[in-house]
Amino acid sequence: MKKLGLIGKTLNYSFSKKYFKEKFEQEDILGWEYDLYPLETIGHFKQLLENESELAGLNVTIPYKQKVLKYIHDLDEEAAQIGAINTIKFGADGRLKGYNTDTVGFEKSLVPFLGTAINENLHALILGTGGASKAILFVLNKLQIKNTYVSRSADRGSTYEQLDEQAVSQHRLIINCTPLGTYPDVDQAPPFPYSYLTEKHFLYDLVYNPEKTLFLKLGEKRGAKTINGIPMLALQAEASWKIWNNT
Repeated sequence: MKKLGLIGKTLNYSFSKKYFKEKFEQEDILGWEYDLYPLETIGHFKQLLENESELAGLNVTIPYKQKVLKYIHDLDEEAAQIGAINTIKFGADGRLKGYNTDTVGFEKSLVPFLGTAINENLHALILGTGGASKAILFVLNKLQIKNTYVSRSADRGSTYEQLDEQAVSQHRLIINCTPLGTYPDVDQAPPFPYSYLTEKHFLYDLVYNPEKTLFLKLGEKRGAKTINGIPMLALQAEASWKIWNNT
């Protein structure tokens, strides 16, 4: 039996275990199983490796997409450029190689969501500067969509307090890369000036549980088009599977 799994801090809301269980059953894939491995700190990663000798691969979620890098022996070229990973493949020689399939999931779900608007000189705001945002930045740059980070501090990009009506009108794509709004804290949302949104805006939330976060609901009230993280998650999961299964 080859074992796969997900590491992160809080995983009881995870989509991945159910997704792969159904995939293995529906596609009659034998000899593989997928489980959840919550780690209180990234320091427990070494203990996991010692206890689970049959691991063939792992996904990585908040807050360890950057912190796990110190345990990785090799990085895929794209993952090295991004500086964060969400997929680990265990080599026969014991070496761990890191990949970032969030880029595949985000790009393949973003392009159809934007439709013809992708050719309209779009500018984007990336809410949050954590590990998840690194893949988003990479894809936006690849698609030549100008972008700005937004966070609570002024270290990089802008702060939420600096977002006035002009700034919001100039940035029609808003991407939430923070965990705010994730179940059970469904009454939370980034402190964004939602009143400046219009029907010309696109809101993309990486959060997928609940399916419609407060962030998306506030955008819809202003007429904005919205999408949650489920399409991205499914696409990145399939990309991870190809890496683990060498297909």
